[in-house]
Amino acid sequence: MKLPFWVRRAHRWMGLLIGVQALLWMISGVYMTVISLDIIHGDHLAHVDEEPLRTGQGRIDLAQVAHHHPGFDSLKLKNFLGKEVYEIGVGPQTHLIDARSGARISPIGRELILERAREIYQGEAGVREVSWITEAPQEVASRAMFAPMWAVRFDDRANSTLYFSPHSGELLARRHDLWRWFDFLWMLHIMDYDTRTDVNNTLLRVAAGVGLIFALSGAWLVFYSLRRRTTP
Repeated sequence: MKLPFWVRRAHRWMGLLIGVQALLWMISGVYMTVISLDIIHGDHLAHVDEEPLRTGQGRIDLAQVAHHHPGFDSLKLKNFLGKEVYEIGVGPQTHLIDARSGARISPIGRELILERAREIYQGEAGVREVSWITEAPQEVASRAMFAPMWAVRFDDRANSTLYFSPHSGELLARRHDLWRWFDFLWMLHIMDYDTRTDVNNTLLRVAAGVGLIFALSGAWLVFYSLRRRTTP
């Protein structure tokens, strides 16, 4: 049999193999270009605005902090729920203390986290649930190093969830349904069905290679057909 026969047959089978994935690439690509990344990131859900620190007296000095918390690696003065606090880092651990009394605040309990979530949430919905998460779910797998954490779920149409560190009170992640769809389509787009982060995985490379061969074989068949028609 001639070469064109085998090229047509290979082209047909490659089309069957790569066609569904090519459709998924296009669908996911359209979603990623239509929905703004600012919306996907959830910037509209919660704003964390740092209030300016007041000048004045009354804070415990650094010598007292060092005495009660020896060996700290970092120290930051910030506002938390209208109160000045020191955020102290000791190795991988972080905790908060009252900047005026020196009383330890963290680990931050449910009521304070709930107050913090309501303070920064930009919607009108009420809180549906406050959960203590010991193992990070898939949607915050990239923040797994911060577990355990608090999850505050709001009763809005987007099923918005804010994740907080119980040690620093930091907002770790904003999640909502548009983000979840983005994450699902991203998984299909890069063909990483495990971690959803590896854009150099073997499956994607094979699919891209097959797609390239499919396109080149199609171009060759078009060229071959045109050449046959023009040949006397």
